[in-house]
Amino acid sequence: MPPAATNSTSTPWARERDDRLLDRRFRDLGLSLEDCPALMGDVQRLYDELAQAGITRFRPHCWLSSEWFSPDGVPGIAIPFYLAHTRLMRLEKSQMLAVEGGTPRQRLMILRHEAGHAVCNAYRLHRRKRFRELFGSASEPYPDSYKPDPASRDHVTHLPAWYAQAHPAEDFAETFAVWLTPGGRWRKAYAQWPNALRKLAYVDEAMAEVGAQAPTVRTRRKIEPVSSLNTTLREHYRRKRWFYGDTFPDFYDRDLLKLFSADPKYAHRPPAAATLRSFQKELRETVARWTGTHAYTIDQVLRDMIDRCKELKLRLAVPVHQAKREATLMVTVQTMNYIHAGHHPVAL
Repeated sequence: MPPAATNSTSTPWARERDDRLLDRRFRDLGLSLEDCPALMGDVQRLYDELAQAGITRFRPHCWLSSEWFSPDGVPGIAIPFYLAHTRLMRLEKSQMLAVEGGTPRQRLMILRHEAGHAVCNAYRLHRRKRFRELFGSASEPYPDSYKPDPASRDHVTHLPAWYAQAHPAEDFAETFAVWLTPGGRWRKAYAQWPNALRKLAYVDEAMAEVGAQAPTVRTRRKIEPVSSLNTTLREHYRRKRWFYGDTFPDFYDRDLLKLFSADPKYAHRPPAAATLRSFQKELRETVARWTGTHAYTIDQVLRDMIDRCKELKLRLAVPVHQAKREATLMVTVQTMNYIHAGHHPVAL
């Protein structure tokens, strides 16, 4: 499948260097979802999946904004601007080290999740007693961060980072996404997860009831479309990096000293900082894949490690392959400690 973004370089900013592009405002980019056939194809595929699942009278409207989201009370989906152009996807990667929704599979997974929010808004499902009994109150304030339990079987797993545990509204959206995913294997997949299965059964029953009905909420409002945003890309990424990288805990020196040493007898060995940099990208991507933590957050930890190695003048004290393996484990453990401390940011 083709990438979401167009490869066109006809836009004035397509060949600009990052420093100049970052000073442009969202509204000056001239972006439109309708001008991106590949993204429109993803939206149409979502519509086809909704129809195949029996939801025949509702299609969430979509638009480009700064990030993925579905606003409260609006049965629609905001798609991040960077997916509209390959140049902007490269900028996102350079600023955040990852492109959320950068592959066809990821885009469809997120679209199904956001469609869950949109369906909930369209039919006001969150007002129903059974919804509140199963998922909790959708009006509960969103936390700045959450503390997931990776071993929990009370919630489905769809998006990374056990996102169903972030908030009752996210629990429903994730459950809807699992239910909507073609193949209909959720009954078998969650047969040993009774609480999650009850939630999926509720979604199945609710969609059978409302799927052929016109939505209660029909507004086509577009919240924060790119055409109205005066923020520069530089300010946008400054805030986004702060969000993902501000509160990660420090690494303890004793952890680093299991792999590296300041003992003069290792003076001939490679510097620890250079060793970590040599496999930083692979380590970051591995830990992000297994923990669901944003790559930027993990990279901040690795940078702190590298800086601390420089300060302590550490050098490699074990074989490189061992350092690589154990550094991956160390970062994974610290990431899980971070999650269990309740610092996992609520992003979508």
